[in-house]
Amino acid sequence: MSIITSTLPTGEVLRSMAAEASVFSHRSRGLSARIGIGEPAVLRRHPHIVRFAEVEADLDLLIDRAIAAIADGEPIEDEILGHYVHIASLVRAVSFREGKLLEQAVERLAKANPDITVLTQSLKLPLVKAALEAVSGNDWESLDGVKLDCEAPAKGSYTPDLIIVNRARHTAYILDLKRSLASYGDTSRLEELKLRMMASAMVLPDWLYKHHKRMMVDTVEVAIVDGASRPSDHATGIWALSEIDDLLEIDGVAACMAELRLRFGRRVRQLLEAEARKALGVVATAASDAMHASTMPGKPLIALNGAARSYEEEQAMTARDDDDDHYDLGCFDENEDDEPEPVRIRIGFARRPHRH
Repeated sequence: MSIITSTLPTGEVLRSMAAEASVFSHRSRGLSARIGIGEPAVLRRHPHIVRFAEVEADLDLLIDRAIAAIADGEPIEDEILGHYVHIASLVRAVSFREGKLLEQAVERLAKANPDITVLTQSLKLPLVKAALEAVSGNDWESLDGVKLDCEAPAKGSYTPDLIIVNRARHTAYILDLKRSLASYGDTSRLEELKLRMMASAMVLPDWLYKHHKRMMVDTVEVAIVDGASRPSDHATGIWALSEIDDLLEIDGVAACMAELRLRFGRRVRQLLEAEARKALGVVATAASDAMHASTMPGKPLIALNGAARSYEEEQAMTARDDDDDHYDLGCFDENEDDEPEPVRIRIGFARRPHRH
């Protein structure tokens, strides 16, 4: 068994723009479109292909469900955010729902390759202690061929987003899809995620055999897929979403995912704009009511610098201030040589003051 981070197959990487050109230049649903006749040879890297026109209805349905879930959220009142709490709630929901949308879309698009099985349910992989120690104390390259019992003593578990099994190649991929890796920055969270994924990879062959109808694999690869398609680093398991064609061995998946994110982003912005108009409308109404109340006849104007006074009252107060040439020094009459009385100091946790 081999446990490695995913790397590209030999050959030039199919870039997303080229794949997109291939997808959207072939919208015909006829026989030639189904069997791939007329596909430019330079754009075909894999024996299977998917076009957005063929999966448009399914992907639009996934988008509709994600948007509905985002809009149905009930925000909790927040004194700081006020009328804008609904917008903040939507933004938080978008981050969660986009990740789920990516998982569901990959599962749907993977059906274009009949050799692939996508596992999405009950994917809690045990973090076996021996596996954690192995990946913590050794280079990952030296772990090739090591397979551990999934029922050995474990310290917690790891749940990947997807497990993709290529039955023809006897290869399993542990995928963790992120809407963007920008939030990880230079923190240790990304390294901790890789460690859990690699430890899970060491028990996955045994886990698949015992829990998924004796499914057998001899190679396990892990990949963290960045939905924002920033520069990838296959040597450390980082893949751009625009390169996912090579993981699924299906041409056109990256282009379909790009169109999915484009449409989802458009719907999200419409939702946010509508909520922003509501929030601004409430603020504008409140400001208008306040201005109307301040200009009504018979209502005194608000004095921004304190209570309103007449000119004579202001002059009288100024005169009194000018006459104050003496100061009350009575507070300094006490004998400074007196020793302060000892005071008992209490130290402890804060408590409510006693009521009198």
